[in-house]
Amino acid sequence: MNEEKNYDYRNRHYHQSTASGGAVYGMGIIGAAIYFISHVTSFWFGVLAILKALVWPAILVYHALRALGA
Repeated sequence: MNEEKNYDYRNRHYHQSTASGGAVYGMGIIGAAIYFISHVTSFWFGVLAILKALVWPAILVYHALRALGA
């Protein structure tokens, strides 16, 4: 049985996808965690820093749209 992934039999072209966005997001989370943790003074602020590191893209988009007046 000849099974080829990402092959379109109608056009006879290979289609390839990449997941580089996940790597960039992961590096952003690590960088944000290091930044936020470097400013903590207690355990619970450390926990909050980890949570902030996970959601920083949403906060960034929110403030960017607010600044643009959208």
